[in-house]
Amino acid sequence: MPDQPTVPVEEVVADPLTRGRILVIDDEADIRESLQTLLELEGYTVHLADCAAEGLRRIEAGIYDLVLLDLMMPDRSGLDLLGDIRARDPETPVFLITAYGSVEVAVQALKSGANDYFSKPWDNEKLVLEIDRQIAGSRLERENRELRRALKQRYAFPNIVGKSERMRRVLDLVSQVAPSKSNILITGETGTGKELIAKAIHANSPRADRPFVGVNSGSLPPDLLESTLFGHVKGSFTGAVANRKGYFETANHGTIFFDEIGTLSADMQVKLLRVLQEREFMPVGSTEVIKVDVRVIAATNADLTRMVEEGRFRQDLYWRLNVINIPLPPLRERKEDVPLFIDHFLDVYCQENEKFLGSGGASLLHFEPEATHILMDYNWPGNVRELENAIERAVVLATSEEVPASVLPEQILQSTGVRTAPGPDGKLPAGASLFEIVADYERRIIIEALEQCGYSQTEAATQMRIPLSTLNQKIKRLDIPIKRRSGSV
Repeated sequence: MPDQPTVPVEEVVADPLTRGRILVIDDEADIRESLQTLLELEGYTVHLADCAAEGLRRIEAGIYDLVLLDLMMPDRSGLDLLGDIRARDPETPVFLITAYGSVEVAVQALKSGANDYFSKPWDNEKLVLEIDRQIAGSRLERENRELRRALKQRYAFPNIVGKSERMRRVLDLVSQVAPSKSNILITGETGTGKELIAKAIHANSPRADRPFVGVNSGSLPPDLLESTLFGHVKGSFTGAVANRKGYFETANHGTIFFDEIGTLSADMQVKLLRVLQEREFMPVGSTEVIKVDVRVIAATNADLTRMVEEGRFRQDLYWRLNVINIPLPPLRERKEDVPLFIDHFLDVYCQENEKFLGSGGASLLHFEPEATHILMDYNWPGNVRELENAIERAVVLATSEEVPASVLPEQILQSTGVRTAPGPDGKLPAGASLFEIVADYERRIIIEALEQCGYSQTEAATQMRIPLSTLNQKIKRLDIPIKRRSGSV
């Protein structure tokens, strides 16, 4: 009979104050107690099971960082129990302990899924050292896996804002090219999200668990850029006080992203072409050739085709980079995505500033109709980046849940008047947009109200039942001329 009665199995929960939780499954009371004493002195929380059945119940009831499992027990062999443990939990480390120290038993244990094997009597110092190493390694692997999963979720396609047809086509192309090894050129205006798309490609590729290294090609002088990309050896130039790895070596088996690739000097274009062709390079000041396996994603807001024609960008490098081209549309060509961006950035900056948050962490802010009209009508020359800045400003300046147009940047307020002028008959042409039609109608109504009130903005605002500040914004936006009231000085 077991020398220790079976007790109800309590649920095992994480304890932040312990170095880890260890389950000891052994039918010998002396072994269990000695292991418990040894490991608790090392700061571990130890649970005991005197038979295979109780050990399995404890494993099913909670989470352990490591299991010490006896090979031979009266009710069941340790190898048999190990099979059940691995079927339920393939990741928790298991060390087998036994009085039979043969090579055959050790090999069988490792083949069955054990992480290590110790013969009785064992060296306490070595056992603790291996337990420490195994738990630390398992935690690091788990943290890395969770980090990779979080990054993949962050840059997964559902988390990229945009439901327009143009963006759907972009994301369809991204999903097709992400698993490949081909180099990619992303083109688009400043602020369209080129780096975000590059990270989404990497996160959904077989290289997702390897480094993603970003390089701003235009922010570094050529000499420093060469050292940054390829590394250098000690003494290769003034200030090189130690050997240093470059970005290409750091990104080995991963992805390197060149932003604004069109700013590379002619000399750097030659060096980059060599890496793309030969998959090798030499650090600055070294004669050692370093082989690399790196996927290159480049981005530019310039017209590289024209630069090639003008001799400012190498044609052979252009074709090496432009294996697959992903053109990103400007925000003005996908206006249907603007409301999605507004909601997204309201959530982001309300959370960041801890303002106007609902119980679920979502923003309670919304723009008044006039402000929404302006945001939808604006052309966004700075694209998503400019929209993000405008929404951040609105959140910071908001004093109530309904955000007025007055908090928007001045350049947006001044640029959203009626863009299509009425014809000789006073009507807009057939090609006018809905916003221009609405703005033109609104302009005529306001002018009529002002004329009726002798151009008193206060009286006109009262007559139209809108705040005076809103009327002032509309007058500016719609470029309505203001006449002096008769009799005014």
